[in-house]
Amino acid sequence: MRTCDLHTHTNFCDGKNSPEEMLLTAISLGMKTYGFSGHAHAFTDPDCSMTPEKMLAYRDEVLRLRDRYRDRINVLLGLEMDWFSSPPAFACDYTIGSVHTVEWNGSYVTVDWTADRLRNWIDEVFGGDPYLLVSRYYETVGGIVERTGCDIIGHFDLVSKFNENGDFFDEDDPRYVRAWQSAADRLLATGKTFEINAGAIMRGYRKTPYPSMRIYTYLKERGASFTVNSDAHSCDHLRRFASLDFSAYGIE
Repeated sequence: MRTCDLHTHTNFCDGKNSPEEMLLTAISLGMKTYGFSGHAHAFTDPDCSMTPEKMLAYRDEVLRLRDRYRDRINVLLGLEMDWFSSPPAFACDYTIGSVHTVEWNGSYVTVDWTADRLRNWIDEVFGGDPYLLVSRYYETVGGIVERTGCDIIGHFDLVSKFNENGDFFDEDDPRYVRAWQSAADRLLATGKTFEINAGAIMRGYRKTPYPSMRIYTYLKERGASFTVNSDAHSCDHLRRFASLDFSAYGIE
C-alpha cells in the first residue's frame, strides 16, 4: 500500500478531477501524506500550466483542504516547476523540478506531448538527430536544481516516454548513456531526492516507471535517495498507483 504521494495534478492545471476529489480518493486508499503539485505557470506550456492568478486560487484551495481534513491526512502544498516556470508568489512545502520543454536555436520542444510531434520536432528542429535532442534534454535536466531550487527531481528520463520499444533512439548507445550520466552526476552532487514516477504507466506509454532500471541502479549505487510518486492526473490514476508493484526498485 502506498502511504505517501507527492506528485499529483488536479483540474487547476491539466488534471481531470478537483483537489477535493483527489484528496478524498487518497484518504480512501489509506494514504497518510498527500502532496498537491500543480504545474506552475510556464509561458512554454499555457495549456497545461496554471496562470499566475490561478496559482493563487490553487494555493487557497489546498490550504482550505489541509485545514478541513487535517485529522484524516497530512496535506502538503507543492508545485511542479519546469525550467521555464515563473517563480511562485507564495511559499510551498516542497517543489518538484522537471523538464518537459527544451530550447534549441530559438525553438521550444516539448518532449512528452505526442510521439508524432516529437518525431516532427526531431526532424525539423534537430535535423533528424535524436541524440542532439537527448543531449540538450539531459543538459537541461542537469541544471534543474540550480534553476528552480527544487526539493525533488521529477521523472529524470522523461525524454524516453515514447521510446519503450526503441522507436526514437537506442538507450544503450554511448551518446545516450553519456548524456544521462552527466546529468545524473550533476544532480547527485546536489543531494536532492529523485522520484520514481509512475505517470507513463498510468497513461499506457510505458510498462515501467521513470527512471529506467539502469539509471535507477546508477543513482542508487551512488547514494541517491528516492520518493515514489504517481504523477496522477485523475482519481483513477491514484487507484491504479495504489496497486502497482515497485519491488524491482527495492520498494514494497
